Amino acid sequence: MDLTQGTGKEKNDRAKKMMLWFGIVSLLMGFAGWTSAYIVSSSREDWIKDLALPSSFLVSTIVIIISSITYIMAKKAIKQDKVKQCTNWLLLTLGLGIAFVVLQFNGFSQMVANGYYFTGPTSNIKMSYVFLIAAVHIVHVVAGIISLLVVIANHLRNKYSSKEMLGLELGATFWHFLDILWVYLILFMYFVS
Repeated sequence: MDLTQGTGKEKNDRAKKMMLWFGIVSLLMGFAGWTSAYIVSSSREDWIKDLALPSSFLVSTIVIIISSITYIMAKKAIKQDKVKQCTNWLLLTLGLGIAFVVLQFNGFSQMVANGYYFTGPTSNIKMSYVFLIAAVHIVHVVAGIISLLVVIANHLRNKYSSKEMLGLELGATFWHFLDILWVYLILFMYFVS
């Protein structure tokens, strides 16, 4: 495919998709660095081997997976020009995204209640990594929520239809990336002790 061909709109749409993928790859590189540092640090003497992740992290994993499904349903609805259905699915996705963030903070509270801290004399390197990786992911989910709010606002202004879905597709791609990233991170922290 010759990327120089097509209308101005098609070229602009391709450029926006490419920029999103550049951003996703750069985020992956950051998380790859943190998870690599986690692996290298696991050989330290003060590394906790038998740490149980907070139950809220596991519940939030289910929530974010469901939120990806609701985003898919919103996209499916707009492809069929079912505007009201799309609105409902987008709002449900927003609610699930907020629930994910709340559950993550609840997970932090569970860790602190168990005596694990991010920094300080009673902290340890493994818990610092768990806090860091989860907190940075939360920041990106908040960015995903902001993008979802933009998608919802544009949807309510009738900017999307079966013929024009670029903004919704970009938002969905970023959201699914955040979902897959969290599933990877939780499995990583669960299995790499």
